[in-house]
Amino acid sequence: MNKPTRKSIRLKGYDYTSPGAYFITICTNNHKYMFGDITDGKMVLNDIGDIVYSEWFKTETLRSGISLDAFVIMPNHVHGIVIIKNGVAMQDSGTKHRAPTVERFGKPASGSIPTIIRGFKSAVTNRVNKINNTPGFKLWQRNYWEHVIRNDESMNKLRDYIATNPKKWLPDCFNIDNQQENDKNKEIQTSGNNESPIVR
Repeated sequence: MNKPTRKSIRLKGYDYTSPGAYFITICTNNHKYMFGDITDGKMVLNDIGDIVYSEWFKTETLRSGISLDAFVIMPNHVHGIVIIKNGVAMQDSGTKHRAPTVERFGKPASGSIPTIIRGFKSAVTNRVNKINNTPGFKLWQRNYWEHVIRNDESMNKLRDYIATNPKKWLPDCFNIDNQQENDKNKEIQTSGNNESPIVR
């Protein structure tokens, strides 16, 4: 039986080792709340959230070619800005100016955004599973979202979005409690006609 082909959601032909700023969003598997709670507009991290925080900022010390900008942990996802400086973000290497290699699906390039995120997700998962004695537990959603930041205006808007994200948790698209409430409202609104309520 042939397995379905998994498609990449990265920009075709884009060099993700290129110097520049990238806005990253990574979600938990099935958007499950794993990292803490929002209280009075502030994110209160639990033990897993503390691990996520630690591993995110460890990325900057492991890879000499990157710097980290704004970052926030939410109950079921994280947003962060990763900046690749001049040359490839090599891990534990003095070769900062190696010619970049274009990332291809299934063939990761060292120092690329996909490789950096893959390493971060793996490090968090390994620590969580070791502490909780849950080998094989899938913490993260398979993929992630990224946005190439093109200018200062976009950068400043994204920094503000990250900083204010906890205060705007109620209408957040990743707030599954809010989505469930919306689904209930849609079901009420569609009752009595020929339309079926939207099921997510």
